[in-house]
Amino acid sequence: MIPKLESAEYVTGYTIHVRFADGTAADIDLETELWGEVFEPLKDPTAFRRCELDKKLNTVTRPSGADLALEFLYEKAAEQAGAAGRPSACR
Repeated sequence: MIPKLESAEYVTGYTIHVRFADGTAADIDLETELWGEVFEPLKDPTAFRRCELDKKLNTVTRPSGADLALEFLYEKAAEQAGAAGRPSACR
């Protein structure tokens, strides 16, 4: 079961910072993930910045409708935290 997404914030470029209820947190660079028709508008940095945490859907959403799967965000955050030599969950 994927933990609840507690926060999601724009950082810079194509990077967002996410934090999950289990303590997993990371800056995720999504530049290489923006392919396909639905994500094409997000290649514009101004459009990419317009993200918010949708607590009802429990994921990051954008006005364009290009939402990212919670499982994808959690996997990326856990990988990033592990690659940095930190445990993926802080307790």
